[in-house]
Amino acid sequence: MQIREATGHDWPAIWPFLREITAAGETFVYPLDLDEEAARALWLLPAPNRTVVATDDAGTVLGTANMTVNRPGNGDHIASASYMVDPVHAGRGVGRALCAYTLEWARAAGFRGMQFNAVVECNEPAVRLYQSLGFEVVGTVPGAFRHPREGYVGLHVMYREL
Repeated sequence: MQIREATGHDWPAIWPFLREITAAGETFVYPLDLDEEAARALWLLPAPNRTVVATDDAGTVLGTANMTVNRPGNGDHIASASYMVDPVHAGRGVGRALCAYTLEWARAAGFRGMQFNAVVECNEPAVRLYQSLGFEVVGTVPGAFRHPREGYVGLHVMYREL
């Protein structure tokens, strides 16, 4: 697996699984009916932020991540990131590789920590993955996420010092 900078040419491979994941409404706080133009603007972030893709040896896009400053101004020393793995390629270490990559990026860029603002508490695979990489749940906003099957569930704020 390779992780490289995403380009506009990668969007046709990202959009189908991004649309599937957001429409499912289980893991992201994006609108369920997010259209392609809005999705592209949300995901393919301009510099100095970054968006990357994980690909296999054939160049197939397996997943993607974007990285940004968590908050501007006096909070700009903390990074944040988001991840999406094509469900066809789930369970193969793509999410772990992307998360590890974003942590290295943040460390190399001089950030002091990484914070995730909205991890759906019943997204147990993601919570376990982040915890295995050193993140801690530092708080949970009760009922902040309307899950399509679980009802109102909490959103974790997760943090890791770098």
